[in-house]
Amino acid sequence: MITITKSHDLLKEALNYRAIRQDMIASNIANADTPFYRPRDVRFEEMLQAKKEEKFHKQTNTLALAHTSKRHLSAPQENSSLEAQIFFRDGHMARNDGNSVDLDVETSEMAKNSLMYNALVNGMKKQAGIFRAVLDYSNKLA
Repeated sequence: MITITKSHDLLKEALNYRAIRQDMIASNIANADTPFYRPRDVRFEEMLQAKKEEKFHKQTNTLALAHTSKRHLSAPQENSSLEAQIFFRDGHMARNDGNSVDLDVETSEMAKNSLMYNALVNGMKKQAGIFRAVLDYSNKLA
């Protein structure tokens, strides 16, 4: 399989998570009248940041532990346990029926998520266009 750029897999993952977030927000809006419903969301930004640093080999400000003996324990890997997390968004007062969905918050989150999704799609299109131009140019030379 051809890898276009180092960031291509990261962009694909970000698109998948943005689609999941869009579905969750739509579910929150659909359940705005369901008694005792609590709105849900997904947090994935920290996980993508850790994967980006891993992929691009950025230096971190962590101090490496010295192993002077084979009996020493190795340090736990902080980034290895990072995963996308689903959580309840409970920052709003519940209505009399126990539902805490705020349509203003949900629609603004949906608009923000749609903008981010479209920006990622445009970035992937731009990468594909550059890759296609390089292939076309190399075919003309051959």
